Amino acid sequence: MKSKAMTVNEKVKFLVDALDGDAEANNALSNSENSEAMLKILLEISSKMELGLSKDDFLKTAPIRDWLWWKNKDAPLTLGEGVLRYQQDKNSNNRRFIGMGALIILLFIVGMVAGF
Repeated sequence: MKSKAMTVNEKVKFLVDALDGDAEANNALSNSENSEAMLKILLEISSKMELGLSKDDFLKTAPIRDWLWWKNKDAPLTLGEGVLRYQQDKNSNNRRFIGMGALIILLFIVGMVAGF
C-alpha cells in the first residue's frame, strides 16, 4: 500500500497495527522517560516505514495523541495493592496507595458520617 495515498488516520492505524506484537518497539515506548522521548521513537518508526507522519500528526491523531498525553500522568489515588499499568514506569515517584482493608474502613467512616 502506498503511503502517499493514505490519509493521516490510515497511516496512524497502519503504524499502530505494526506496533501490535513488536516487543522491541513496545519496550522502547514503555521505558521512555516522557512523551517527547516517546514521540521521538514513534517518529523514527514512522520514518523507517516511510509513512511520512509528522510530530503534529501524532499530536492530533488518536490513539497516539492519547498515549502521549497519558505518559507520566499520575492518578490522584490508587486503590489496591499493585501498581497500575500506566504507572509501571521505572521513574514514577508517585506511590499513593490505599490497601483494600484501609479502603473498607474509609468507606465505613464516610458512610457513618453521611448517615447511611
